[in-house]
Amino acid sequence: MVGMSLVLCTQVSNHQKATERKCGQWYSAEAASDGLQLLESEFNHQVSENYQEQMMAGKLDAKVAIITGASSGIGTATAIALAEEGAQVVLAARRIERLNEVAQKIEAVGGKALPIVTDVSDETQVNDLVQKVNTTLGRIDILVNNAGIGALGTIEDGDPAEWRRQFDLNVLGLLYATHAVLPIFKTQGVGHVVNLSSVAGRTTRAGMGVYSATKWGVNAISEALRQEVHKDNIRVTIIEPGLVATEFIDNISDPAAKQALEARFKAVTPLQPEDIARAIAYAVTQPPHVNVNEILIRPTQQE
Repeated sequence: MVGMSLVLCTQVSNHQKATERKCGQWYSAEAASDGLQLLESEFNHQVSENYQEQMMAGKLDAKVAIITGASSGIGTATAIALAEEGAQVVLAARRIERLNEVAQKIEAVGGKALPIVTDVSDETQVNDLVQKVNTTLGRIDILVNNAGIGALGTIEDGDPAEWRRQFDLNVLGLLYATHAVLPIFKTQGVGHVVNLSSVAGRTTRAGMGVYSATKWGVNAISEALRQEVHKDNIRVTIIEPGLVATEFIDNISDPAAKQALEARFKAVTPLQPEDIARAIAYAVTQPPHVNVNEILIRPTQQE
């Protein structure tokens, strides 16, 4: 217990010795006939070794987290945030140069990162990713299914190839990765799946039908999964961001849809990837008996 002496607010009788705790600190005092006389006047800065270790340890020390889509945006920010909590992060995406840059940033501040090139729409690559991580690092504790794409536009003018690409990444990629880690989680008796959905997984609008369908799918898969695995001590969290300043707009090929979304961004102060990363870090650092099922996070000004 830290020792500190400050003026006590409690009057005591003459010659009575008092020890009182206030605001988390201990005081020792002896009353004199004319009031309270302090016996201690120094602040003891020494704390126990156990307390020091607790303060220095990250909440995710010894944990291994896989983050898909880690080469930019929310994926990069999440990798950094979890590494700051002590996790060894596995960076999975297609762009090796970007993955290496993220890994260098993490390692420069003392974190641990392992970049692995992976296209999550390829089931074989995903299975290889999970097997390699489990073999190399000995465990997997957290899977953040962040990889995804949005190709907005009306159904009449839509490109079926883009529809397939969205479902391949946003839905099937998430399923491949989740399916691959579940046996590991069950063997360990612990694990956490975090799925990136969207406000569009709750409500839709013209020009967003296919993208919304993929995110509604993410929500349905996540809740079904939670019911299937909660008895195995496996947690499932859905993160539903609103407008976030990422590369999302750059991937929209439909001019009208892109212009409409740009106008929506200009009307608000959008979220930053770090805002979403903090929400993810919050969910995965809760005590084991706490499962944060869902976080919906919008810019304050978003309708």
